[in-house]
Amino acid sequence: MKTIRLTMSQALVKAMMAQKIRLDDGSVQLFFAGMWAIFGHGNVAGLGEALYEVKDQFPTFRGQNEQGMAHTAIAFAKGKRRRQVMACTASIGPGSLNMITAAGVAHANRLPILLLPSDVFATRLPDPVLQQLEDFGDGTVSVNDSFKPVSRYFDRITRPEQIIPAFQRAMTVLTDPAECGPVTLSLCQDVQTMAWDFPATFFEEKIHYIRRPHPDPNELETAKEILLKAKKPLIIIGGGVAYSGAEKLVEDFCNKYGIPAGETNAGKSAVPDQSPLNMGGIGVSGTAAANALANEADVILAIGSRLQDFTTGSWAVFTNPNLKIIGLNIQPFDGTKHNSYPLIGDAKAILELLSQQITNYKTDQSWTEKAKNLKANWYKIADKYMAIPSTTAEKLPSDAQVIGAVMRSIPDNSIVVCAAGGLPGELQKLWRAKQSGGYHMEYGFSCMGYEVAGGIGAKMAEPDRNVVVMVGDGSYLMLNSEIVSSIMLGVKITIVLLDNRGYGCINRLQQACGGKQFNNMLVDTHHKELPNIDFVQHARGLGAISKKVSSVQELQDALIKSGQNDRTTVIVIDTEAVSITEECGYWWDVAVPEISKQKTVNEAYKTYLNYKKTQRLWN
Repeated sequence: MKTIRLTMSQALVKAMMAQKIRLDDGSVQLFFAGMWAIFGHGNVAGLGEALYEVKDQFPTFRGQNEQGMAHTAIAFAKGKRRRQVMACTASIGPGSLNMITAAGVAHANRLPILLLPSDVFATRLPDPVLQQLEDFGDGTVSVNDSFKPVSRYFDRITRPEQIIPAFQRAMTVLTDPAECGPVTLSLCQDVQTMAWDFPATFFEEKIHYIRRPHPDPNELETAKEILLKAKKPLIIIGGGVAYSGAEKLVEDFCNKYGIPAGETNAGKSAVPDQSPLNMGGIGVSGTAAANALANEADVILAIGSRLQDFTTGSWAVFTNPNLKIIGLNIQPFDGTKHNSYPLIGDAKAILELLSQQITNYKTDQSWTEKAKNLKANWYKIADKYMAIPSTTAEKLPSDAQVIGAVMRSIPDNSIVVCAAGGLPGELQKLWRAKQSGGYHMEYGFSCMGYEVAGGIGAKMAEPDRNVVVMVGDGSYLMLNSEIVSSIMLGVKITIVLLDNRGYGCINRLQQACGGKQFNNMLVDTHHKELPNIDFVQHARGLGAISKKVSSVQELQDALIKSGQNDRTTVIVIDTEAVSITEECGYWWDVAVPEISKQKTVNEAYKTYLNYKKTQRLWN
């Protein structure tokens, strides 16, 4: 057998470069688009040297923060519909631990990323090394064990030849539509530099494809029978619709059979907003139209959704006692939730078969017309909230008014990126994506700090589209350093920074639960002097073009002009922290204290108990 003598790091990189994937159109592309790396003593001499040798064939990108660079890689995979991924490497100890939050993001959102944290010496001869933590009762433990609960697959490489089965298993997980998620290969720093005679077959071109499992005939028959009896069916569009490439098929399915649809945050924009039976967001931050239909629906066809509490209104939005749920999902874990009737397999393949099975079915015209009327009424309400405020208005603009300004001012092909705080709630209700894939929300983990880094990943995945990041001041302060990466890489994004001087979303939630304002808005925190943050100067200092606007109209003008800028632009606008879009949304189960010295909390607890009675029980 022919062998090639390489270090473990050289072998890993060479094997990564040999991985390719066949797309739906038959074309073949590289599976790994590159490596994000922040070097330290744990990886600079091992993996760093291996990457240097191929720097002209396999790009290495330098991040500013390990969590940020991993967020970028995750957003890239989302933008590529899981058909192409990136890897991330960090040094031993704190550098690697910084990636764990991002691993949680990838795990919750079912997104592929290869994480290569550096680990302690396998030989243990120099122990304890710099940045190593020691377990008093287990000599095999390192901080990288923390990756285990947030990885779909975890392996620690303590011998160079172990990389062969470990990498093969990693590729299986990264390309599996059901098991897809973060893979962690923890690389002992001395093993990174050890040489071994690797079989040449390990480096041969390998073309992968995303399989499309067909459903069990019994499950398909059951789903058909349920749908044929449905009087008030409703589809939930989850993120799996886009990953399957079933966007157009879902839209046609809705229109053909007259079935309205609500969107999860992950599924939003798979079907363009202007599609007549797309009711917009559903659940806690859903539209009035989608939630009104959810209240009455007798059958829910959940496509590619993990049925998160925000989607289901904490399982209180579905009030029909005779409701049946069909869980169309590639992953049985998700397709069987809440006693759903499972329909396990690829969304595109199943919808094609299901459509053949119910050819003569048509939803009652009154249900379809009701949906269209509800959507028209909702548009009128939403337009009111997003309208340009009066020039005589004394208070600062609301999130909704800023969203309206952004939506009116950017090209149709734009992608809006967001993740946490009050903005996701308003965006799911209000944003109207004109093209498929125009809404990129990380709300599986709702990770503050994802936004800027995620915007870079979205732009790298679809460089021909305009990317606008919407972020609050709190989230911006947590992780803004990747602005530097966007400048370095020439990846231009536009950042709209809404400054409400604190954590306005949680402040509202605190009061909704009966509490007093405390430790969320800057003015309510323990302080000797309130900060006066100059976000414009800060962004400019990181290399961005920056500007502060004083009105919604100025924001619109600045957004239009930003299209002519040659690099990342940050536009800052002061907003008020109280107003949200009323006449929509739904209850969210956030536990309220059973006993409190505050009368308002005790009253909120009584209200909470009343809502709890509306939840669907596990059955």
